[in-house]
Parts: sequence; C-alpha cells; structure tokens
Amino acid sequence: MGNIRTTFVKRTAKELLELHGDKFNNDFENNKQVVAEYSTVSTKHLRNQIAGYATHLLQQ
Repeated sequence: MGNIRTTFVKRTAKELLELHGDKFNNDFENNKQVVAEYSTVSTKHLRNQIAGYATHLLQQ
C-alpha cells in the first residue's frame, strides 16, 4: 500500500495541469521538468510527488 497524497500536492498538480496542460504528458521525467519550471516547489521530494500525481491524472 502506498502513501496518501496531501491536499497541497493534489491542488498544485491540478492547477499546473489547468494552466500548462499542453506541456505535460505520460512521461514522469518530462513532467518533473515541467513542474520544476512552472512551480515554486522548494524540495525535490515535493516536485517528484506533484509530477507523479500529474502523471497519474493524465493516465486516467
């Protein structure tokens, strides 16, 4: 079983998808770079969580 994502991660990922949805795709590595470019996340761990959740949303 995995960890539950926080509201901050979910909200940030959804906002980035709304604003820059054309830049995201199903590739996690690409999404990591997009999150780093368009957000002000301070840690690598948060960046990866947001990119992972965005990838998850796109695959649905």
